[in-house]
Amino acid sequence: MDQYLQATRFFDYDHPAVRDWTRRQLEGVADDPIEQARALYLSVRDQITYNPYIFSEDPQTFSASHALQTEQTYCIPKAVLLGAAARSLGIPSRLGLADVKNHLSSERLIEWLQSDIFRMHGFIELYLDGQWVKATPAFNASLCEAMGVDPLEFDGRQDSVFQEYTREGHAHMEYINDHGVFADLPHGFIVEGVRSAYGHLFGDDAPRPDASTSLEDDVRSSR
Repeated sequence: MDQYLQATRFFDYDHPAVRDWTRRQLEGVADDPIEQARALYLSVRDQITYNPYIFSEDPQTFSASHALQTEQTYCIPKAVLLGAAARSLGIPSRLGLADVKNHLSSERLIEWLQSDIFRMHGFIELYLDGQWVKATPAFNASLCEAMGVDPLEFDGRQDSVFQEYTREGHAHMEYINDHGVFADLPHGFIVEGVRSAYGHLFGDDAPRPDASTSLEDDVRSSR
């Protein structure tokens, strides 16, 4: 399990910002790994705004510390932040990557991607009570409310990976391709996958959305 407990360039729980943030989130939380993991999950889910428009090839933008400094990012760095905080407590973690269809999105996001497939969706696996459990802290509760889906919960014992249906019972989201799990973030593999799926987003003439606008802003402005 040692490889799933190491501080790395991306799982940088030895960074002062990550160390201090983790400590603050656990104030008043019982000294129990499952309770600690649940508290950290909710903190990552709701304190860091989900914003896919700020994707960058810069390796630093994938790190846990960068997610905290910007307070907005997309699924992979949010998963890394949860994994890094867990590792600092002695809870092994590893990054999972998959492609999903009908990802929480807007007309603007689908138009920007030119696809309803979201390549390289990230989640984290935590080793709790003798088993690996999946957790997906990507979508903050306010975004879910705007989209008409319940926020994704995590109890530390069962996999928590997607909102399969809207509140009205409509099919919403499915995993269509599993890329596996990783002890550290595979930067080159992720960038290559994103480039192969959305080549039009790279290059000098690529569309540049306003990164100060999040997916939640899209949804609320379309109402």
